[in-house]
Amino acid sequence: MKQSIEISMNIWEAIRERRSIGRVKQDPIDREQIELLLEVAAWAPSHHMTEPWRFFVLTGEGRGVLGQAYADIATEDAQGLEPEELESIRSKSRAKAFRAPLVIAIAVSPSTSPKVNRMEEFAAAHSAAQNMLLAAHALGLGAVWRSGDPMYHNRMKQAFGLTESEELVGLIYIGYPDMRQPIGKRESYASKTVWISNE
Repeated sequence: MKQSIEISMNIWEAIRERRSIGRVKQDPIDREQIELLLEVAAWAPSHHMTEPWRFFVLTGEGRGVLGQAYADIATEDAQGLEPEELESIRSKSRAKAFRAPLVIAIAVSPSTSPKVNRMEEFAAAHSAAQNMLLAAHALGLGAVWRSGDPMYHNRMKQAFGLTESEELVGLIYIGYPDMRQPIGKRESYASKTVWISNE
């Protein structure tokens, strides 16, 4: 982990105060901070220590890889549209990739070992995403975990060079916040908890 970056927030604060921040400035993020986010994500738990996550860091024009995939997916079934309408759809879809100066795509590359449960590989990659979100918040960055149907499309897998067995699990958009942090609200754990004891 990079020693020159100070993280003063404790884990309780990070968990309680983190929110999805969908509107961020276009100011670039220092590479040192990006590497810290990746390092923290790579410390997620994984059963059998498979470490099945893969990270794709998109900055600058590199975000066009994601944008092109969004555009192709959006117009895949667009039959009979005028060229201007088609280009409008493509342009709006492509722009989604540029909503933040940094996008980190997280994929799962499941182990083929017979002792490894595929579902647990996804759980590990999701845990890596959560670690990244918490660290981004602790660094004063805004982040949002985006997914949705296009992320699971074969065209998106192609964009990132994923194999048939690999899947994207999250597109983490990161930047300096350009909105007020929303107030968080959660239902009490008590309503979703069953205590089982022989006492």
